[in-house]
Amino acid sequence: MRSSARFGDAAEAVVVALAAGGDREAFCELVWRRQSWLRNLLRRLCRDPALADDLAQQVFLKAWRSLAQLKSPAAFGGWLRRLAINAWLAQARSAGPDVVSFDPEDLPAATFIPSAAEELDLDRALARLACDERLCIVLAYNEGLSHGEISAATALPLGTVKSHIRRGAERLRVLLDAYHPDEKEHAHVG
Repeated sequence: MRSSARFGDAAEAVVVALAAGGDREAFCELVWRRQSWLRNLLRRLCRDPALADDLAQQVFLKAWRSLAQLKSPAAFGGWLRRLAINAWLAQARSAGPDVVSFDPEDLPAATFIPSAAEELDLDRALARLACDERLCIVLAYNEGLSHGEISAATALPLGTVKSHIRRGAERLRVLLDAYHPDEKEHAHVG
């Protein structure tokens, strides 16, 4: 449910400026506008809806506490994304070393999966990527960021970002092919 009709179709930068000045209702409006996007980003990164919700709450709390430090209200979306990335990276690092077993043979035998389940396949495949690869892939393909923007948002060198995206995309291809090995056969039939 929407927090307030007071803001109607007000530009986000206006609502951010009010929230930065301490207006709690304006901040509630920002949470209402951005919560789905933020939770979806975090869900893609951690593949755990409960953890994504917890991290989203942490991010919004951090945002409320430090919003007055934001120099440009128009930069709110990127700033919030950076807070989310930092929260997820901190959680991932505290969980221990990123152990990834990349062996398509570990996957269950392929069966026909309706197209409605393709997103689940992608989530499973993303979860098999190394932490930094998954981060770069999600930011590139889900968030539409350029390599330079990903480098700036993650503090990873540009060459490392490019490598993570290249390797991660190749691993995703292999993993997703393992879910649907007979599609190539069917494509050549007829």
